[in-house]
Amino acid sequence: MRSSAPGPVFSLREIPFSHHGSWFCFSPVVAEGTYADEVHLVSHQTGMHPILKVVPESGAAVTATPHRLSWTRDEGRIDLAYESADTVRVRGLGLGLRLLAADPVLTPFSGPYFYRDPVDGSYVFTVYQTGRRYRITVLGGQAEPLGTQALGAAERGVVLSGDWEIAVEEYETARAPYTTTTSFEQVVTAARAEFDAFTAAVAPWRGDRTPAAELAAYVLWSATVRPAGFVTRPAVLMSKHWMDKVWSWDHCFNAIALGAGLPGLAWDQYRLPFDHQDGAGALPDSVTHSEVLHNFVKPPIHGWALRHLPPPPDPADTYRLLERWTGFWLTARRAPGHELPHYQHGNDSGWDNATTFDAERVVETADLAAFLVLQLRELARLAPGPDAAARWTAQADRMRDALLAELWDGERFVARGALSGRTRSSSSLLELMPIVLGEELPQPVRAALAAGIERHLTAFGLATELPDSPHYQDDGYWRGPIWAPSTVLIEDGLRRAGYPELADEISARFRALCEKSGFAENFDARTGQGLRDRAYTWTAAAYLILSAAHERRGRTT
Repeated sequence: MRSSAPGPVFSLREIPFSHHGSWFCFSPVVAEGTYADEVHLVSHQTGMHPILKVVPESGAAVTATPHRLSWTRDEGRIDLAYESADTVRVRGLGLGLRLLAADPVLTPFSGPYFYRDPVDGSYVFTVYQTGRRYRITVLGGQAEPLGTQALGAAERGVVLSGDWEIAVEEYETARAPYTTTTSFEQVVTAARAEFDAFTAAVAPWRGDRTPAAELAAYVLWSATVRPAGFVTRPAVLMSKHWMDKVWSWDHCFNAIALGAGLPGLAWDQYRLPFDHQDGAGALPDSVTHSEVLHNFVKPPIHGWALRHLPPPPDPADTYRLLERWTGFWLTARRAPGHELPHYQHGNDSGWDNATTFDAERVVETADLAAFLVLQLRELARLAPGPDAAARWTAQADRMRDALLAELWDGERFVARGALSGRTRSSSSLLELMPIVLGEELPQPVRAALAAGIERHLTAFGLATELPDSPHYQDDGYWRGPIWAPSTVLIEDGLRRAGYPELADEISARFRALCEKSGFAENFDARTGQGLRDRAYTWTAAAYLILSAAHERRGRTT
């Protein structure tokens, strides 16, 4: 599907300008919650690092679309577009530009060192923080260097004026001199075609009823990086702001959003954390370019996710990996004599500071048991033979029965200290998450959970803490704000539990929230304002998942 419209226009303060596969972006966001006056080239190799400052002549206004970044003032303009994942072309027509080191201080161990390459005459920044080089090749017009080979606090970079064009590349130690026969407008056209093809694949159903679908697709497309460092396959980062990692449950939602249209890329998302599965079978907490963290884990939603993905390309391998991940919970996270597994910290649940964990951190919770029941069911489905399938089915039945016998108090699910044995309830939405079991729960339990979920529903969606709770905080992370993963999991569970009307309402409110407030990491449950990182891929993925399902239901009713 090809549109003649220029595509969605977005604010760089909300969403960075980038390209599928690239490890860098253009954004005024230079650190967590820190906004510069100028747009910066920000690299995400070895962390988040502002490298170059893009400074047009004063008074220029910036506009971003998926395929072109522009600055305009009077009759002059500057345009920037990606030629490839590691190269951008920048063209100025009657508007000058200074392209400067973001860090003005240079020492042998910090800041960009700037020099002119005697081989091809290009200007090169070599940057300690990323261990990469950034080459500026002048394709037309005049460029004046500032501070080449200077140590200290000298301003360093290139000044361009009049009509001019350059290429900027990120690379390792050396590469052949940059040459091209492609015009700037051809670069823009190719970039647009790449994005249009991606959008057509992941959101072929988009239309007037899904006005945020194209921008949601852009958030996913532009946050995707090519394999490098510990990122072993093409990966959708959570953001190309400061949340520039893949966490080991976030990736499932991105995989589901991509699954129908781009199954290969979807399976890359699902598999990436499994590439770093440790000897105990545990998945890492997170993976990024230069770091794999194992200090926490994330909840085992991977069996649930398999229900929403296309068939695995290698079922036997998927079974083996899921078996090891499930075995970790059944072995390393069950106290002797206990049927139910435990989290060691709120971070393990993905709900870092939820009130469920206020009294004790090491707790057996109902959400964890419910996820494992679903995962055990998937192992039974993937099992290589009837004996293995029967074994997993029996384990799933036993886990479900223990959940109901030990954590259901007749009115609600409680959490139990794995060491103390004390039980406690809270006003966190997390304690209603067993609705993901859907039809497996007795009807009175389903009804109680649905009623509890409805109490969390604000005008904008599901608050993660009851709004009338004394622990509720508007910007309290998992102590109030609306989040995408909890919304998708609960919406899906309600449908299977026999509450489609409530599921419809939750879906509609969350979709409207994204259309109003974008794809923030989370949202104020009272006002709908976007909070924290404003270009979060699992939020965009949730919008696509819910919108696609809503459009499918609309076509069949």
